[in-house]
Amino acid sequence: MPRFAANLSLMYPEKPFLERFRAAAQDGFEGVEYLFPYEHDAATLRALLDEHGLTQVLFNAPPGDWAGGERGLASLPGREAEFREGIERALACARVLGCRRVHVMSGLLPAGVRREERLALWHDNLAWAAARALAAGCTLLIEPINQRDMPGYFLSRQQDAHDAVQALGSPALKVQMDLYHCQITEGDLAMQLRRWLPSGQVGHLQIAGVPERHEPDRGEVHYPYLFELIDELAAQGHWDGWIGCEYRPARGGRPLGTSSGLTWLHRERAGGRRRG
Repeated sequence: MPRFAANLSLMYPEKPFLERFRAAAQDGFEGVEYLFPYEHDAATLRALLDEHGLTQVLFNAPPGDWAGGERGLASLPGREAEFREGIERALACARVLGCRRVHVMSGLLPAGVRREERLALWHDNLAWAAARALAAGCTLLIEPINQRDMPGYFLSRQQDAHDAVQALGSPALKVQMDLYHCQITEGDLAMQLRRWLPSGQVGHLQIAGVPERHEPDRGEVHYPYLFELIDELAAQGHWDGWIGCEYRPARGGRPLGTSSGLTWLHRERAGGRRRG
């Protein structure tokens, strides 16, 4: 069975953030991820991880002015110094949390600007950041994000992400493959997994139901089949990572909202998958 990590930014919205660690552990998760750790002292977060026996699987590097609509700095000209400061801050936090993966958001393209105009800058920033991550024993991830949820995002297709990883050639740079975004943008998820996991360039997987981004047992994607496929690829030596549950619980906000929607996880643990 794949190793699942609860995304504490989206899951357990019925609880204050610092209480979500306990809730995830009580529901049987062994790993957690979330968007940003920077509003909290890293030592406090590490204490919660240790208390509940959790592994910090992933978080994001500082994205710029998130509240103002920015979604990463890696492709933004004139922001190189801020980008580097953010990477250093993220790696310092990763050391405290014992986290081996940091997602670096690529940024938004302004209207009228072609992706090719920012490609060299994006590569330069990622190359510098990957060198710093390698020295810190950490892996940086870039994630294709669909244009419906995040219009104008610099990176949307798996091929473009893998081309960048291959071009830069750093063992500290990999792809964060979110099957929710991939289904919306490209589809053909089974073949995408069969193509990309054996490449060794995927550093993290994420899931959510499509199109509402709820639990993975809702919507158009039949995840039990994909989980079996991931297990098959893992048995062949092509995957040993985590799967982040980056979804919004359909009953979020209710007292037992997130936990009551984990039937899919209990079924996986019980070995009750059915192909279809």
